[in-house]
Amino acid sequence: MSDQPGLFIYGIVPSDVEPSPDVPGVGDPPGSVTVVRHGPVAALVSEVAPDAALGRPADLTTYQMLLDGTAAVAPVLPVRFGTVVSGPDAAVELLDAHADRFAAVLDEFEGRTQYVVHGRYEESALIRRVLDDDPAAADLADQVRGRPEEVTREQRIRLGEFIGRAVEQRREAESRHLIDLLATLAVSTVNRPPSHELDALNVAFLVDADREDEFVDAVEAFAERRRELIRMRLLGPLAPYDFASAHQVTG
Repeated sequence: MSDQPGLFIYGIVPSDVEPSPDVPGVGDPPGSVTVVRHGPVAALVSEVAPDAALGRPADLTTYQMLLDGTAAVAPVLPVRFGTVVSGPDAAVELLDAHADRFAAVLDEFEGRTQYVVHGRYEESALIRRVLDDDPAAADLADQVRGRPEEVTREQRIRLGEFIGRAVEQRREAESRHLIDLLATLAVSTVNRPPSHELDALNVAFLVDADREDEFVDAVEAFAERRRELIRMRLLGPLAPYDFASAHQVTG
């Protein structure tokens, strides 16, 4: 087994991108972030020990911070977290094999960034809405209220199924409403899988830089209308994780 350090690859960028000298890389101690250039494209990389155990939360945070910071000033094509090659020659081989495709995708991302709109239902408010809207669910709630769990198990299971279906139906409707509302302010949209059973929304948007203020204002207005039912978060600007990665581009 080689004792030579490997290169952790963060993302693909245009060849004129220069990393900030004070930005740390992954690992403990962290490596220095540099670039490997080849023609019109380059790879953001840092050295890692051959036996480095990558995957700590701190490493993932470092990876995301570097890519998101880069996306704020230049287009970037994320490489799957944890990708390590044997050295600069291997990085050049990757760039050489896919240079034209990398360059074309980077051109598409020029002046664009990702935002994620995430919302989670307030459980008590959601349950009140479900019971108000569905007499059968309300009847089940009356049957279990104040009675021991062991004698109302069947009713509790059925009530949970009612609420689960209601969340799925409302999630689909909320996501479609949000996507339709922001259609003219976003270049592309990805409806992401829920990260929690009470998720109301989890949608990624690719946004042109000159529409960002309008986009943020529209999301804030949407959130304000739902603030009693849904806890909303707007994440971004981010690297375009949901719209392309080097792995997707190379297949």
